[in-house]
Amino acid sequence: MLPKLDNHDLRIRYVPLRMERALDTVPEISLPQGYAFRFYREGDREAWIDIEKSAKEFTTYAEGLESWARYYGAHEAELSNRMLFIEDYQHTPVATATAFYDVPNGDPAVDGCLHWVAVRREAQGRGLSKPLVARTLRQLKALGYAHTLVPTQTTTWLACKVYLDLGFRPTARSLAEDAQGWRILRRLTNHAALKDIEPATDEEVLCDA
Repeated sequence: MLPKLDNHDLRIRYVPLRMERALDTVPEISLPQGYAFRFYREGDREAWIDIEKSAKEFTTYAEGLESWARYYGAHEAELSNRMLFIEDYQHTPVATATAFYDVPNGDPAVDGCLHWVAVRREAQGRGLSKPLVARTLRQLKALGYAHTLVPTQTTTWLACKVYLDLGFRPTARSLAEDAQGWRILRRLTNHAALKDIEPATDEEVLCDA
């Protein structure tokens, strides 16, 4: 039997995954009372690093600076209509996602990218993830994209479930190249969208098994 797993759990065997969806229809999901969306403002790098670090996307501030420089350092002028934050009633940023175009295996002119989705640890479980993803998808559509990808991984299996719930599906290439990961995800989520995939055994799910 599997132990109780965290939403970002390094005991799970790590396999990178890629999902996609069309943007012809995008849901609108309201935020819980007391929260509001806003776009990136100058100086928000620190808030972004803080959120991503809290969500275990990296472990140190230095890693956060490196990631920011790698993905956004040359694009900060564009973030005012691409990077979204959710603020709480105290105007503290607690979640973020970016309507981006970092698509190594796609066409940047066609494919948008749901990028660096994260919710602060203490704000998780409050119904923020689905409104955040849906709002970012609507922004991608507003920016002219008809299709989007999201890179993810088995270790963030609950985020994968959110993506599946909101209409993302495995890319054909990922299904072929990352088959073990999709079997792990089927075992962890038992999502109807993955019903044709044989679930992994409990021993196959854990990297220390």
